[in-house]
Amino acid sequence: MLLKIITHERIVFDGEIDELVIQTTSGQIGILKDHIPLTTAMAIGVTKAKIADKYRYFATMGGIFQFKNNEATILTDVCEDGCDIDVTRANAAKNRAEARLADATAKVDADRAQAALARSLARLQAALKQ
Repeated sequence: MLLKIITHERIVFDGEIDELVIQTTSGQIGILKDHIPLTTAMAIGVTKAKIADKYRYFATMGGIFQFKNNEATILTDVCEDGCDIDVTRANAAKNRAEARLADATAKVDADRAQAALARSLARLQAALKQ
């Protein structure tokens, strides 16, 4: 089946895959060839694509997923290939988000800090699985 991962800026991936695992707002789902048509909202998380006998990991920051006629399309604002992620930078972002959430005296937007933490964790998971 064909997978396309598209952001506003570029096509992150466009190629044949054997299996796909995505994080939706309802939980994780797997997609194989000849899956029924599906459109769903994606959550921040790791997208895993099996290509031959290897896996490739992408940090996807939400978006929309559509599957039809053995073509999977992910439209997202931000997606990073796990092998391109700067682990040091992702760890620093994780630490900043955790510090903001732990500081009870600071006026912090908890939802924003939680989202920043989720993004950094997705990046770390995708990078470390490569």
